[in-house]
Amino acid sequence: MDSKLQRAEALYEAVNQLIRVHQFRDRESIYCHNVSVAQCYALETLVKRGPLRLKALAEEMCLDKSTTSRVVDALLRKGYALKTLDPQDQRAVQLSLTAEGHALYSTIRKSLIAEEASMIADISDDVVDAALELLGKLTVAARARLGA
Repeated sequence: MDSKLQRAEALYEAVNQLIRVHQFRDRESIYCHNVSVAQCYALETLVKRGPLRLKALAEEMCLDKSTTSRVVDALLRKGYALKTLDPQDQRAVQLSLTAEGHALYSTIRKSLIAEEASMIADISDDVVDAALELLGKLTVAARARLGA
């Protein structure tokens, strides 16, 4: 096997394992706040992008509209999100977060960032910076392949 292919395989394994560990960690960390990982991702998207229509939220989360609708319904029931008329088109509704939704996302984010900080505490800044650059480039390439 050539060197590039071996590196690609090693990268696949490393990223795959990292994603699995993070997903498990996220489930454990986020569930204690009474929301699912998908609900937390919806909170994050609405914090970062502001009010969105359901279709735009679904696209941003790479989920179908019906799955996103169920995620949003749970956030509405829990009082973390609300529906309002879209100021651009009064026939449509947009989704946004309540103050409680913003506060919950902030709490979860702080907890996850503190955990990340402890994981990189003993790694040199150069290595962390190189990893961040690589992950950024991989994300751009992956989004391009998905047509995002």
